Amino acid sequence: MKRSYNYKETYNQWIHDPAIDATLKHELVAIEGQDKEIEDRFYRDLEFGTGGLRGVMGAGTNRMNRYTVGRAAQGFASYINHVAPHRGSVVIAYDSRSQSYEFALETALVMAANQVRAYIFESLRPTPELSFAVRYLRATAGIVITASHNPPEYNGFKAYGQDGGQLLPDVAEQVMRAIALISSPSQILRMERSVAEQAGKLVWIGSSIDQAYLDAVVSASPNYGIVTDSRRGREALKIIYTPLHGAGNLLVRTALAQAGFADVFVVPEQEQPDAQFSTVASPNPEEHAAFAIALKYAEQHEAKLLLATDPDCDRVGVVVRDGAGKYQFLTGNQTGAVIAEYIFSILTGEGKMPVNAVMINTIVSSDLGRAVANHYGVKVMQTLTGFKYIGAKMTEFEKSGEYTFVLGYEESYGYLVGDYARDKDAVVASLLVAEAAAYYQRQGLTLTDLLQQIYARHGYYLENLQARTLKGKDGVAKMSTLMDNWRSNAPKHIAGQPVAQVFDYLQDIHFLPVENVLKFVLQDGSWFCLRPSGTEPKMKMYFAVVGKSEADAKLNLDQLVNDVMQLVDQAI
Repeated sequence: MKRSYNYKETYNQWIHDPAIDATLKHELVAIEGQDKEIEDRFYRDLEFGTGGLRGVMGAGTNRMNRYTVGRAAQGFASYINHVAPHRGSVVIAYDSRSQSYEFALETALVMAANQVRAYIFESLRPTPELSFAVRYLRATAGIVITASHNPPEYNGFKAYGQDGGQLLPDVAEQVMRAIALISSPSQILRMERSVAEQAGKLVWIGSSIDQAYLDAVVSASPNYGIVTDSRRGREALKIIYTPLHGAGNLLVRTALAQAGFADVFVVPEQEQPDAQFSTVASPNPEEHAAFAIALKYAEQHEAKLLLATDPDCDRVGVVVRDGAGKYQFLTGNQTGAVIAEYIFSILTGEGKMPVNAVMINTIVSSDLGRAVANHYGVKVMQTLTGFKYIGAKMTEFEKSGEYTFVLGYEESYGYLVGDYARDKDAVVASLLVAEAAAYYQRQGLTLTDLLQQIYARHGYYLENLQARTLKGKDGVAKMSTLMDNWRSNAPKHIAGQPVAQVFDYLQDIHFLPVENVLKFVLQDGSWFCLRPSGTEPKMKMYFAVVGKSEADAKLNLDQLVNDVMQLVDQAI
């Protein structure tokens, strides 16, 4: 249920509403007469999707600010009280972004006023620890204030259910309906901090949760408890790590230290929280530029492994030194294949692989991970894009016992091993990549050598991701038109290949939830996928091919990307 807006009327209402604070009003007065800017800020409510809120910070209904955060918290509190009357609780975490602490505290005070107990971390924490803490404290829900790897002008409000997973569409729809009933700031309840603390409705948490979480992370290793693993080589593996000014610093370093990695150098320029992420154009470990400073230190120290985590520490990027001394960036799919090969080989070799083991990835993940899993007899399932769907499958199998979850990952640099959380975790992923690097180094192999062995066994799987940024109201319309056109008038041939299958995920496909995604499979097994991002103003295009050699695969991939992107760019 969405409110209809006359953006000019709503702009004037905000300026004269006594509940809107002076800072936001000053910002609105400054844009008086700028019709396009006013429209973008007020043409809609900032949309609460299955990942919660995410948007540019500032004044307006289509911006992240105290009012839109409070409105989301009020609606979510109503939902919590509906499913857990008189006993609801929520865990709240936040990252290093501007206003993250303030938004987190505001959320906690709204929850307290609605008689929902709020457990809030006393300082920034990774998103996966929030997921763990919801389960550990047996809370009804969770919230983390973050915009993940978005640019510094963004922030967000990510909502979680009692299993520790992000809200699925059916639950998010219920929360959205509750939020839509709030049309004025006066409807948002708020308790004073001192009153909330005295009443036990605002509870500060920290170190005890940290240690329980770290214990769970370390125990997720396939080597955990195996006496034959002497950790040889770990202390000598030189690692460069950068938290990119985010929440990963202390916990990633502690997890590595507990596992025996003693030679970890943290990039000093990016070690401390910085809401402006001033040393990078974007705090996104998917982008090679985010590693620029780390690479300088790596070359100085001849480090074997580089790790970078995003601001809320749920994604990790990996760079490895090959046998020739050059640094190679791993894609998200390659890192997934490395982790899969490492943990599946160890579990199989030690006789610890569950007979009903399952790996879960997404419809836009490369088929390389499937090939590795099948080699070890591990069943593979795919979900829609978004780790919430992987988490939902984990919870389903936890209840039914039908399968034992071993590994879940997305191509977008998100991985989870272990059942302690329901979201991707860059802490455990950093640990496992480091373990793999040390393990194969003892065999005289780099991780790039390992990948070549995997390719030689299964075929050369290569992939590519293209994105086009389409901001504002016009951008949303362009993405909608593009998807409609590809649905109704898609090419029959592309890159010299007939289109063999088209999967429209707005239809009921293999019992998956509906989503605005199109996947085109070509006759040779190559595929590409079109998907509007759910968290950024971007149109994303995914590509995957497999070849008999690396040169063959690269040629096929280049042609596929070129042909599809010509059509996309003509349309936008």
